[in-house]
Amino acid sequence: MLGVITGFAIILAVIAVGWLLARTKIIRTDMERLMFNRVAFYAATPALLFDAVSTADPENFLTPVTLVITVATVAVSVIYGAIFFRQGAGGIGIGSASASYFNSVNIGLPVSIYVIGDATHVVPIMLLQMMVFTPIYLGLIGGQSILGSIKAGLLNPVVAASIAGFVVAIMGWQLPDPVAEPIALLGGASIPMVLMSFGASIFGSTVLSDKEMRPAVLTASALKLFAMPLAGFLTATLLGMDENLVYACTILCALPTAQNVYNYAATYETGQTIARDTVFITTFASLPVMLIIAMLFGR
Repeated sequence: MLGVITGFAIILAVIAVGWLLARTKIIRTDMERLMFNRVAFYAATPALLFDAVSTADPENFLTPVTLVITVATVAVSVIYGAIFFRQGAGGIGIGSASASYFNSVNIGLPVSIYVIGDATHVVPIMLLQMMVFTPIYLGLIGGQSILGSIKAGLLNPVVAASIAGFVVAIMGWQLPDPVAEPIALLGGASIPMVLMSFGASIFGSTVLSDKEMRPAVLTASALKLFAMPLAGFLTATLLGMDENLVYACTILCALPTAQNVYNYAATYETGQTIARDTVFITTFASLPVMLIIAMLFGR
């Protein structure tokens, strides 16, 4: 469990840097803060995802755990959409993503290694999120129809980079160092920029201070922390998976909302309050939830 705590500590430390930059007026306006998100969305995050996907083992892309995560994600997204159908496409898109799109890398990786004992689940889940769910969410956030959502999502740089990386991995190509190293260097800036922007957005704001958005934030947080792990547990159990895989599915579904969701909201300037507050709540609350799950499984 020490690895999970370390992962959370790293994230919170970088968020604190962003808060401090805003507190000391180094980041003074929303425009300055959003520049972090735009650079991350259009350059650093695509580089990070291309690097991660292109170097992954294609044999690990499809697993039973991926199937369970798919079912749980769809179930939670549908529940949120059914409750808040009057929010429109953009609100449903960001709310559903907040309720189901979890942090599969900078928290998911240490969780997989130190809590589950198997890191092979992370990459296929990341691929699932980036290549299947992200195009739909981004299209909805942009106010598109279902078909328009998929088309718009596939054309954005984050998904395009994931698909390109997938092609490189499947073909078994090895990029030369003069190409691969700059991509890896640029990708390393993605997570810090998103986390610092998130930290800066917290300064001067109070979680759940927006009364109009409070029901959506609380619902998305509850779905992420409780409904999604339950959906993962039930689906894995009904599929007859062994206890270790059921445990893995349940723990992964309990991961906090990914900072990418806030990045998408900030980039499109839609639903920032829902995304920010849900990320904040689930980041702090998911650790005790995972500890409880581990104890229930006798781990």
